[in-house]
Amino acid sequence: MTTSTESGGIAPKATAPTSDREAADVGPTRPVGRTPLVVKLLVAAAFVVLLNETIMVNAVPSLEKGFGITDSSAQWLSSIFMLTMAAVIPLTGWFLQRVSTRTAYAAAMTSFCAGTLVAALAPTFGVILLGRVVQASGTAVMMPLLMTTLMTVVSPQDRGRVMGNATLVMSVAPALGPTVSGLILQLHSWRLIFLLIMPIALLVGFLGFRLLENVGEPKASPVSWISVVLAAAGFASLVYGLNKVGSVSWPEPTIFIGAGATLVAAFALNQVRLQRSGTPLLDLRTLRHPTYAKSLVLVACAFMGFFGSMLLMPLYLQHVRHLSALQSGLMVMPGGLVMGLLGPQVGKLSDRFGARRLVIPGAVAMVVLLVALAQITTSTPYWLIVTIHVLLMTSLSTVITPVFSLGLGDLPSHLYSHGSSLLGTLQQVAGAIGTALLVVIETNRSRHLMMAGHPFPEAFVSGMERALLVSACVGLVVVAMAVLLPSRVSAPTTDDTHDR
Repeated sequence: MTTSTESGGIAPKATAPTSDREAADVGPTRPVGRTPLVVKLLVAAAFVVLLNETIMVNAVPSLEKGFGITDSSAQWLSSIFMLTMAAVIPLTGWFLQRVSTRTAYAAAMTSFCAGTLVAALAPTFGVILLGRVVQASGTAVMMPLLMTTLMTVVSPQDRGRVMGNATLVMSVAPALGPTVSGLILQLHSWRLIFLLIMPIALLVGFLGFRLLENVGEPKASPVSWISVVLAAAGFASLVYGLNKVGSVSWPEPTIFIGAGATLVAAFALNQVRLQRSGTPLLDLRTLRHPTYAKSLVLVACAFMGFFGSMLLMPLYLQHVRHLSALQSGLMVMPGGLVMGLLGPQVGKLSDRFGARRLVIPGAVAMVVLLVALAQITTSTPYWLIVTIHVLLMTSLSTVITPVFSLGLGDLPSHLYSHGSSLLGTLQQVAGAIGTALLVVIETNRSRHLMMAGHPFPEAFVSGMERALLVSACVGLVVVAMAVLLPSRVSAPTTDDTHDR
Protein backbone atom coordinates (compact mmCIF):
# COMPACT_ATOMS: atom_id res chain seq x y z
CA MET A 1 0.00 0.00 0.00
CA THR A 2 1.17 3.55 -0.69
CA THR A 3 0.37 6.92 0.73
CA SER A 4 -2.33 8.93 -0.95
CA THR A 5 -1.26 11.58 -3.41
CA GLU A 6 -4.73 13.08 -3.63
CA SER A 7 -5.78 13.87 -0.08
CA GLY A 8 -2.63 13.67 1.96
CA GLY A 9 -4.22 10.98 4.10
CA ILE A 10 -2.60 8.75 6.66
CA ALA A 11 -1.62 5.48 5.12
CA PRO A 12 0.88 2.76 5.99
CA LYS A 13 4.42 3.72 5.08
CA ALA A 14 5.85 2.41 1.86
CA THR A 15 9.42 2.70 3.17
CA ALA A 16 11.05 0.04 5.28
CA PRO A 17 10.45 0.22 9.04
CA THR A 18 13.18 1.92 11.00
CA SER A 19 13.19 -0.52 13.92
CA ASP A 20 12.19 -4.01 14.87
CA ARG A 21 9.42 -2.68 17.08
CA GLU A 22 8.08 -0.53 14.27
CA ALA A 23 8.14 -3.51 11.97
CA ALA A 24 6.12 -5.50 14.47
CA ASP A 25 3.72 -2.81 15.56
CA VAL A 26 3.21 -0.62 12.53
CA GLY A 27 4.02 -2.65 9.50
CA PRO A 28 1.15 -3.99 7.40
CA THR A 29 2.46 -7.56 7.72
CA ARG A 30 1.82 -7.73 11.48
CA PRO A 31 0.70 -11.27 12.49
CA VAL A 32 -3.00 -11.82 13.04
CA GLY A 33 -3.96 -12.21 16.71
CA ARG A 34 -1.55 -9.61 18.12
CA THR A 35 -2.68 -6.11 19.00
CA PRO A 36 -0.11 -3.46 18.00
CA LEU A 37 1.49 -1.49 20.82
CA VAL A 38 0.34 1.80 19.31
CA VAL A 39 -3.31 0.68 19.54
CA LYS A 40 -2.89 -0.55 23.15
CA LEU A 41 -1.50 2.82 24.20
CA LEU A 42 -4.25 4.73 22.45
CA VAL A 43 -6.92 2.48 24.01
CA ALA A 44 -5.49 3.20 27.49
CA ALA A 45 -5.50 6.94 26.84
CA ALA A 46 -9.03 6.82 25.41
CA PHE A 47 -10.26 5.02 28.54
CA VAL A 48 -8.94 7.82 30.77
CA VAL A 49 -10.45 10.66 28.75
CA LEU A 50 -13.82 8.96 28.15
CA LEU A 51 -14.20 8.11 31.84
CA ASN A 52 -14.28 11.85 32.40
CA GLU A 53 -17.28 12.32 30.08
CA THR A 54 -19.79 11.08 32.68
CA ILE A 55 -17.80 11.34 35.89
CA MET A 56 -19.34 14.67 36.99
CA VAL A 57 -22.95 13.41 36.95
CA ASN A 58 -23.13 12.73 40.68
CA ALA A 59 -21.22 15.89 41.62
CA VAL A 60 -24.04 18.23 40.54
CA PRO A 61 -25.65 18.61 44.02
CA SER A 62 -22.29 19.44 45.60
CA LEU A 63 -21.53 22.04 42.93
CA GLU A 64 -25.00 23.59 43.27
CA LYS A 65 -24.49 23.95 47.00
CA GLY A 66 -20.89 25.17 46.76
CA PHE A 67 -21.39 27.76 44.02
CA GLY A 68 -25.06 28.62 44.59
CA ILE A 69 -26.14 27.63 41.09
CA THR A 70 -29.40 26.16 39.79
CA ASP A 71 -30.16 22.87 38.05
CA SER A 72 -30.27 24.58 34.67
CA SER A 73 -26.79 26.00 35.22
CA ALA A 74 -25.35 22.74 36.58
CA GLN A 75 -26.50 20.73 33.54
CA TRP A 76 -23.89 22.64 31.52
CA LEU A 77 -21.25 20.35 33.04
CA SER A 78 -22.44 17.69 30.59
CA SER A 79 -23.84 19.92 27.84
CA ILE A 80 -20.62 21.93 27.40
CA PHE A 81 -18.66 18.70 27.02
CA MET A 82 -21.03 17.44 24.30
CA LEU A 83 -21.08 20.82 22.54
CA THR A 84 -17.29 20.96 22.42
CA MET A 85 -17.06 17.40 21.13
CA ALA A 86 -19.58 18.16 18.39
CA ALA A 87 -17.68 21.32 17.39
CA VAL A 88 -14.16 19.84 17.43
CA ILE A 89 -14.61 16.34 15.99
CA PRO A 90 -15.41 17.55 12.44
CA LEU A 91 -12.00 19.26 12.41
CA THR A 92 -10.07 16.14 13.38
CA GLY A 93 -10.25 14.55 9.92
CA TRP A 94 -8.13 17.39 8.56
CA PHE A 95 -5.96 17.61 11.69
CA LEU A 96 -5.03 13.91 11.82
CA GLN A 97 -3.90 13.90 8.22
CA ARG A 98 -1.59 16.88 8.70
CA VAL A 99 0.25 15.93 11.90
CA SER A 100 2.08 12.82 13.09
CA THR A 101 0.57 10.27 15.47
CA ARG A 102 2.81 11.46 18.32
CA THR A 103 1.90 15.11 17.73
CA ALA A 104 -1.83 14.35 17.70
CA TYR A 105 -1.49 12.24 20.86
CA ALA A 106 0.52 14.95 22.63
CA ALA A 107 -2.03 17.60 21.68
CA ALA A 108 -4.94 15.46 22.92
CA MET A 109 -3.39 14.49 26.26
CA THR A 110 -1.93 17.95 26.93
CA SER A 111 -5.33 19.54 26.36
CA PHE A 112 -7.04 16.98 28.58
CA CYS A 113 -4.52 17.37 31.43
CA ALA A 114 -4.63 21.18 31.21
CA GLY A 115 -8.42 21.16 31.36
CA THR A 116 -8.38 18.77 34.32
CA LEU A 117 -6.00 21.04 36.25
CA VAL A 118 -8.08 24.14 35.49
CA ALA A 119 -11.27 22.40 36.68
CA ALA A 120 -9.64 21.06 39.86
CA LEU A 121 -8.43 24.51 40.94
CA ALA A 122 -11.44 26.47 39.64
CA PRO A 123 -12.51 29.30 41.98
CA THR A 124 -15.85 29.75 40.19
CA PHE A 125 -18.31 27.58 38.27
CA GLY A 126 -17.50 29.43 35.05
CA VAL A 127 -13.86 28.35 35.32
CA ILE A 128 -14.97 24.73 35.78
CA LEU A 129 -16.89 25.00 32.51
CA LEU A 130 -13.77 26.38 30.84
CA GLY A 131 -11.82 23.38 32.12
CA ARG A 132 -14.47 21.03 30.72
CA VAL A 133 -14.17 22.72 27.30
CA VAL A 134 -10.40 22.15 27.26
CA GLN A 135 -10.86 18.56 28.44
CA ALA A 136 -13.43 17.84 25.74
CA SER A 137 -11.13 19.28 23.06
CA GLY A 138 -8.54 16.63 23.91
CA THR A 139 -11.16 13.88 24.08
CA ALA A 140 -12.52 14.87 20.67
CA VAL A 141 -9.11 14.22 19.09
CA MET A 142 -8.42 10.95 20.91
CA MET A 143 -11.25 8.77 19.58
CA PRO A 144 -10.77 9.55 15.86
CA LEU A 145 -7.03 9.12 16.39
CA LEU A 146 -7.61 5.67 17.88
CA MET A 147 -9.99 4.60 15.10
CA THR A 148 -7.79 5.96 12.28
CA THR A 149 -4.65 4.33 13.66
CA LEU A 150 -6.44 1.03 14.26
CA MET A 151 -7.71 0.87 10.69
CA THR A 152 -4.25 1.70 9.36
CA VAL A 153 -2.08 -0.77 11.29
CA VAL A 154 -4.43 -3.74 11.84
CA SER A 155 -4.92 -6.29 9.08
CA PRO A 156 -8.51 -6.56 7.75
CA GLN A 157 -8.95 -10.14 8.99
CA ASP A 158 -8.12 -9.05 12.56
CA ARG A 159 -9.94 -5.74 12.79
CA GLY A 160 -13.08 -7.09 14.44
CA ARG A 161 -11.12 -8.38 17.45
CA VAL A 162 -9.13 -5.17 17.88
CA MET A 163 -12.20 -3.02 17.26
CA GLY A 164 -13.83 -4.97 20.08
CA ASN A 165 -11.13 -3.70 22.43
CA ALA A 166 -11.89 -0.15 21.32
CA THR A 167 -15.60 -0.77 21.90
CA LEU A 168 -14.74 -1.94 25.42
CA VAL A 169 -13.27 1.50 26.08
CA MET A 170 -16.23 3.38 24.59
CA SER A 171 -18.69 1.34 26.69
CA VAL A 172 -17.01 0.68 30.02
CA ALA A 173 -15.46 4.10 30.64
CA PRO A 174 -18.70 6.14 30.45
CA ALA A 175 -20.56 3.39 32.36
CA LEU A 176 -18.05 3.57 35.21
CA GLY A 177 -18.05 7.37 35.41
CA PRO A 178 -21.11 7.92 37.64
CA THR A 179 -20.17 5.05 39.96
CA VAL A 180 -16.56 6.18 40.34
CA SER A 181 -17.62 9.75 41.08
CA GLY A 182 -20.21 8.50 43.59
CA LEU A 183 -17.53 6.60 45.48
CA ILE A 184 -15.11 9.53 45.42
CA LEU A 185 -17.76 11.92 46.71
CA GLN A 186 -18.22 9.67 49.72
CA LEU A 187 -14.60 10.48 50.65
CA HIS A 188 -14.16 14.13 49.71
CA SER A 189 -15.44 17.04 47.67
CA TRP A 190 -15.88 17.17 43.89
CA ARG A 191 -12.35 18.55 43.47
CA LEU A 192 -10.93 15.15 44.39
CA ILE A 193 -12.48 13.74 41.19
CA PHE A 194 -10.21 15.92 39.05
CA LEU A 195 -7.22 15.58 41.39
CA LEU A 196 -7.33 11.77 41.16
CA ILE A 197 -7.71 11.78 37.38
CA MET A 198 -4.81 14.22 36.91
CA PRO A 199 -1.86 11.93 37.85
CA ILE A 200 -3.37 9.01 35.94
CA ALA A 201 -3.74 11.15 32.81
CA LEU A 202 -0.20 12.49 33.18
CA LEU A 203 1.23 8.98 33.54
CA VAL A 204 -0.71 7.62 30.55
CA GLY A 205 0.24 10.67 28.49
CA PHE A 206 3.93 10.45 29.37
CA LEU A 207 4.28 6.70 28.76
CA GLY A 208 2.24 6.90 25.58
CA PHE A 209 4.32 9.70 24.12
CA ARG A 210 7.57 7.86 24.90
CA LEU A 211 6.46 4.54 23.40
CA LEU A 212 4.24 5.60 20.49
CA GLU A 213 5.45 5.09 16.94
CA ASN A 214 4.32 7.45 14.19
CA VAL A 215 1.85 5.79 11.82
CA GLY A 216 1.73 7.06 8.26
CA GLU A 217 3.15 10.22 6.76
CA PRO A 218 1.42 13.56 7.35
CA LYS A 219 1.11 16.01 4.48
CA ALA A 220 0.83 19.75 4.95
CA SER A 221 -1.94 21.61 3.16
CA PRO A 222 -3.84 24.86 3.67
CA VAL A 223 -6.83 24.94 5.99
CA SER A 224 -10.15 26.52 5.08
CA TRP A 225 -10.91 28.80 8.01
CA ILE A 226 -14.40 29.34 6.65
CA SER A 227 -14.95 25.59 7.05
CA VAL A 228 -13.59 25.72 10.61
CA VAL A 229 -16.04 28.46 11.59
CA LEU A 230 -19.00 26.81 9.83
CA ALA A 231 -18.28 23.41 11.42
CA ALA A 232 -17.70 24.71 14.94
CA ALA A 233 -20.68 27.07 14.93
CA GLY A 234 -23.01 24.75 13.01
CA PHE A 235 -22.56 21.53 14.97
CA ALA A 236 -22.38 23.33 18.33
CA SER A 237 -25.59 25.29 17.61
CA LEU A 238 -27.38 22.15 16.42
CA VAL A 239 -26.46 20.11 19.51
CA TYR A 240 -27.23 23.05 21.82
CA GLY A 241 -30.68 23.50 20.32
CA LEU A 242 -31.44 19.80 20.50
CA ASN A 243 -30.38 19.67 24.15
CA LYS A 244 -32.71 22.56 24.95
CA VAL A 245 -35.80 20.87 23.47
CA GLY A 246 -38.25 20.19 26.27
CA SER A 247 -36.38 22.24 28.88
CA VAL A 248 -37.12 25.76 27.60
CA SER A 249 -39.83 27.41 25.50
CA TRP A 250 -39.88 26.46 21.82
CA PRO A 251 -38.59 29.65 20.14
CA GLU A 252 -35.07 29.30 21.60
CA PRO A 253 -34.34 25.67 20.58
CA THR A 254 -36.02 26.21 17.21
CA ILE A 255 -33.76 29.17 16.45
CA PHE A 256 -30.60 27.29 17.37
CA ILE A 257 -31.63 24.10 15.55
CA GLY A 258 -32.51 26.07 12.42
CA ALA A 259 -29.30 28.09 12.53
CA GLY A 260 -27.23 24.99 13.22
CA ALA A 261 -28.80 23.03 10.38
CA THR A 262 -28.23 25.93 7.99
CA LEU A 263 -24.58 26.30 8.98
CA VAL A 264 -23.99 22.53 8.74
CA ALA A 265 -25.52 22.52 5.25
CA ALA A 266 -23.25 25.42 4.25
CA PHE A 267 -20.28 23.50 5.70
CA ALA A 268 -21.18 20.39 3.66
CA LEU A 269 -21.51 22.40 0.43
CA ASN A 270 -18.16 24.04 1.10
CA GLN A 271 -16.53 20.63 1.58
CA VAL A 272 -17.87 19.46 -1.78
CA ARG A 273 -16.33 22.56 -3.36
CA LEU A 274 -12.99 22.01 -1.58
CA GLN A 275 -12.89 18.35 -2.63
CA ARG A 276 -12.15 19.52 -6.19
CA SER A 277 -8.86 20.98 -4.97
CA GLY A 278 -8.11 18.12 -2.58
CA THR A 279 -8.24 20.22 0.63
CA PRO A 280 -11.58 19.52 2.38
CA LEU A 281 -11.75 19.83 6.14
CA LEU A 282 -14.04 16.78 6.28
CA ASP A 283 -13.98 14.69 3.11
CA LEU A 284 -17.57 13.75 2.27
CA ARG A 285 -16.44 11.34 -0.45
CA THR A 286 -16.66 8.77 2.34
CA LEU A 287 -20.42 8.76 1.67
CA ARG A 288 -19.82 7.42 -1.86
CA HIS A 289 -18.91 4.07 -0.31
CA PRO A 290 -22.25 2.27 0.18
CA THR A 291 -21.30 0.02 3.09
CA TYR A 292 -19.84 2.96 5.03
CA ALA A 293 -22.95 5.07 4.30
CA LYS A 294 -25.28 2.30 5.51
CA SER A 295 -23.13 1.80 8.60
CA LEU A 296 -23.35 5.53 9.30
CA VAL A 297 -27.16 5.43 9.23
CA LEU A 298 -27.23 2.30 11.38
CA VAL A 299 -24.88 3.73 14.02
CA ALA A 300 -26.77 7.05 14.11
CA CYS A 301 -30.12 5.33 14.70
CA ALA A 302 -28.63 2.92 17.25
CA PHE A 303 -27.08 5.76 19.27
CA MET A 304 -30.26 7.83 18.94
CA GLY A 305 -32.27 5.12 20.65
CA PHE A 306 -29.45 4.16 23.02
CA PHE A 307 -28.69 7.62 24.44
CA GLY A 308 -32.33 8.53 24.83
CA SER A 309 -33.30 5.33 26.62
CA MET A 310 -30.23 5.41 28.86
CA LEU A 311 -31.10 8.93 30.04
CA LEU A 312 -34.58 7.79 31.10
CA MET A 313 -33.32 4.91 33.24
CA PRO A 314 -31.54 7.01 35.93
CA LEU A 315 -34.51 9.42 35.98
CA TYR A 316 -36.88 6.51 36.60
CA LEU A 317 -34.67 4.99 39.30
CA GLN A 318 -34.19 8.27 41.16
CA HIS A 319 -37.57 10.00 40.70
CA VAL A 320 -39.90 6.99 40.81
CA ARG A 321 -37.97 4.41 42.86
CA HIS A 322 -36.21 7.05 45.01
CA LEU A 323 -32.70 5.60 44.68
CA SER A 324 -29.66 7.77 45.26
CA ALA A 325 -27.41 8.83 42.40
CA LEU A 326 -24.80 6.28 43.48
CA GLN A 327 -27.39 3.50 43.74
CA SER A 328 -28.80 4.26 40.30
CA GLY A 329 -25.25 4.34 38.91
CA LEU A 330 -24.61 0.90 40.36
CA MET A 331 -27.85 -0.36 38.81
CA VAL A 332 -26.87 0.58 35.25
CA MET A 333 -23.16 -0.20 35.61
CA PRO A 334 -23.44 -3.98 34.93
CA GLY A 335 -24.90 -3.31 31.47
CA GLY A 336 -22.01 -1.06 30.48
CA LEU A 337 -19.45 -3.51 31.85
CA VAL A 338 -21.00 -6.46 30.02
CA MET A 339 -21.15 -4.50 26.77
CA GLY A 340 -17.50 -3.57 27.06
CA LEU A 341 -16.24 -6.96 28.14
CA LEU A 342 -18.11 -8.66 25.30
CA GLY A 343 -16.58 -6.30 22.74
CA PRO A 344 -13.39 -8.28 22.05
CA GLN A 345 -15.28 -11.59 21.86
CA VAL A 346 -17.88 -10.12 19.52
CA GLY A 347 -15.05 -8.78 17.38
CA LYS A 348 -13.47 -12.22 17.13
CA LEU A 349 -16.80 -13.77 16.11
CA SER A 350 -17.26 -11.04 13.51
CA ASP A 351 -13.81 -11.77 12.06
CA ARG A 352 -14.63 -15.47 11.90
CA PHE A 353 -18.26 -15.56 10.75
CA GLY A 354 -18.84 -12.12 9.21
CA ALA A 355 -20.87 -9.17 10.47
CA ARG A 356 -24.39 -10.11 9.33
CA ARG A 357 -24.65 -13.18 11.59
CA LEU A 358 -24.18 -10.91 14.59
CA VAL A 359 -25.64 -7.57 13.54
CA ILE A 360 -29.06 -8.80 12.31
CA PRO A 361 -30.01 -10.87 15.42
CA GLY A 362 -28.46 -8.19 17.64
CA ALA A 363 -30.58 -5.46 16.03
CA VAL A 364 -33.75 -7.53 16.35
CA ALA A 365 -32.94 -8.29 20.01
CA MET A 366 -32.36 -4.59 20.67
CA VAL A 367 -35.86 -3.72 19.43
CA VAL A 368 -37.46 -6.52 21.48
CA LEU A 369 -35.59 -5.50 24.63
CA LEU A 370 -36.54 -1.84 24.25
CA VAL A 371 -40.18 -2.96 24.09
CA ALA A 372 -39.58 -5.10 27.20
CA LEU A 373 -37.99 -2.15 29.01
CA ALA A 374 -41.07 -0.10 28.17
CA GLN A 375 -43.20 -2.54 30.22
CA ILE A 376 -41.59 -1.80 33.60
CA THR A 377 -43.88 -0.36 36.29
CA THR A 378 -43.50 1.45 39.59
CA SER A 379 -42.88 -1.89 41.33
CA THR A 380 -40.91 -3.98 38.82
CA PRO A 381 -38.24 -6.00 40.70
CA TYR A 382 -34.78 -4.48 40.49
CA TRP A 383 -33.23 -7.76 39.37
CA LEU A 384 -35.53 -7.83 36.34
CA ILE A 385 -34.67 -4.23 35.39
CA VAL A 386 -30.95 -4.99 35.62
CA THR A 387 -31.39 -8.18 33.59
CA ILE A 388 -33.24 -6.40 30.77
CA HIS A 389 -30.66 -3.62 30.77
CA VAL A 390 -27.74 -6.08 30.63
CA LEU A 391 -29.36 -7.94 27.72
CA LEU A 392 -29.99 -4.64 25.93
CA MET A 393 -26.33 -3.67 26.26
CA THR A 394 -25.34 -7.15 25.07
CA SER A 395 -27.44 -6.78 21.93
CA LEU A 396 -25.99 -3.32 21.30
CA SER A 397 -22.48 -4.77 21.54
CA THR A 398 -23.23 -7.31 18.81
CA VAL A 399 -24.33 -4.44 16.57
CA ILE A 400 -21.84 -1.62 17.19
CA THR A 401 -18.54 -3.54 17.24
CA PRO A 402 -18.93 -5.30 13.85
CA VAL A 403 -20.50 -2.25 12.17
CA PHE A 404 -17.65 0.08 13.17
CA SER A 405 -15.12 -2.31 11.65
CA LEU A 406 -17.23 -3.07 8.57
CA GLY A 407 -18.04 0.56 7.77
CA LEU A 408 -14.53 1.95 8.15
CA GLY A 409 -13.13 -1.10 6.37
CA ASP A 410 -15.10 -0.09 3.27
CA LEU A 411 -12.97 3.08 2.93
CA PRO A 412 -9.56 3.49 1.31
CA SER A 413 -6.88 4.28 3.89
CA HIS A 414 -6.59 7.98 2.99
CA LEU A 415 -10.22 8.43 4.08
CA TYR A 416 -9.92 6.63 7.46
CA SER A 417 -9.44 9.84 9.46
CA HIS A 418 -12.36 11.56 7.71
CA GLY A 419 -14.58 8.49 8.09
CA SER A 420 -13.89 8.15 11.82
CA SER A 421 -14.40 11.90 12.34
CA LEU A 422 -17.75 11.88 10.55
CA LEU A 423 -18.78 8.82 12.56
CA GLY A 424 -17.85 10.51 15.83
CA THR A 425 -19.67 13.72 14.92
CA LEU A 426 -22.81 11.86 13.96
CA GLN A 427 -22.76 9.98 17.28
CA GLN A 428 -22.85 13.28 19.18
CA VAL A 429 -25.65 14.72 17.04
CA ALA A 430 -27.66 11.47 17.06
CA GLY A 431 -27.30 11.23 20.83
CA ALA A 432 -28.57 14.77 21.23
CA ILE A 433 -31.51 14.11 18.88
CA GLY A 434 -32.44 10.89 20.69
CA THR A 435 -32.20 12.53 24.10
CA ALA A 436 -34.31 15.51 23.05
CA LEU A 437 -36.92 13.37 21.29
CA LEU A 438 -37.48 10.91 24.12
CA VAL A 439 -37.43 13.53 26.87
CA VAL A 440 -40.06 15.61 25.06
CA ILE A 441 -42.27 12.54 24.56
CA GLU A 442 -41.93 11.47 28.19
CA THR A 443 -42.46 14.99 29.55
CA ASN A 444 -45.53 15.74 27.45
CA ARG A 445 -47.19 12.43 28.27
CA SER A 446 -46.52 12.60 32.02
CA ARG A 447 -47.61 16.27 32.18
CA HIS A 448 -50.87 15.42 30.41
CA LEU A 449 -51.61 12.58 32.82
CA MET A 450 -50.77 14.64 35.93
CA MET A 451 -53.11 17.40 34.74
CA ALA A 452 -55.78 14.69 34.49
CA GLY A 453 -55.20 13.79 38.15
CA HIS A 454 -52.80 10.86 37.91
CA PRO A 455 -50.01 10.69 40.54
CA PHE A 456 -46.47 11.51 39.40
CA PRO A 457 -44.97 7.97 39.56
CA GLU A 458 -47.65 6.45 37.32
CA ALA A 459 -47.54 9.44 34.98
CA PHE A 460 -43.77 9.25 34.63
CA VAL A 461 -43.81 5.52 33.94
CA SER A 462 -46.50 5.97 31.28
CA GLY A 463 -44.46 8.72 29.64
CA MET A 464 -41.33 6.58 29.74
CA GLU A 465 -43.22 3.67 28.18
CA ARG A 466 -44.30 5.79 25.22
CA ALA A 467 -40.79 7.20 24.78
CA LEU A 468 -39.17 3.75 24.82
CA LEU A 469 -41.68 2.45 22.27
CA VAL A 470 -40.66 5.30 19.97
CA SER A 471 -37.04 4.31 20.61
CA ALA A 472 -37.95 0.75 19.55
CA CYS A 473 -39.42 2.15 16.32
CA VAL A 474 -36.12 3.89 15.63
CA GLY A 475 -34.53 0.50 16.24
CA LEU A 476 -36.47 -0.88 13.28
CA VAL A 477 -34.32 1.32 11.04
CA VAL A 478 -31.29 -0.36 12.60
CA VAL A 479 -32.76 -3.75 11.65
CA ALA A 480 -33.41 -2.59 8.08
CA MET A 481 -29.83 -1.29 7.68
CA ALA A 482 -28.46 -4.49 9.21
CA VAL A 483 -30.24 -6.58 6.57
CA LEU A 484 -28.70 -4.42 3.81
CA LEU A 485 -25.13 -4.72 5.09
CA PRO A 486 -22.73 -7.32 3.65
CA SER A 487 -20.92 -9.78 5.90
CA ARG A 488 -17.51 -8.55 4.79
CA VAL A 489 -15.97 -5.89 2.57
CA SER A 490 -12.99 -6.22 0.29
CA ALA A 491 -10.10 -3.94 1.17
CA PRO A 492 -10.07 -0.96 -1.24
CA THR A 493 -6.84 0.45 -2.60
CA THR A 494 -5.57 3.89 -1.62
CA ASP A 495 -5.61 5.14 -5.20
CA ASP A 496 -9.22 4.20 -5.77
CA THR A 497 -10.50 6.42 -8.58
CA HIS A 498 -13.92 6.29 -6.95
CA ASP A 499 -12.76 9.00 -4.55
CA ARG A 500 -11.17 11.36 -7.03
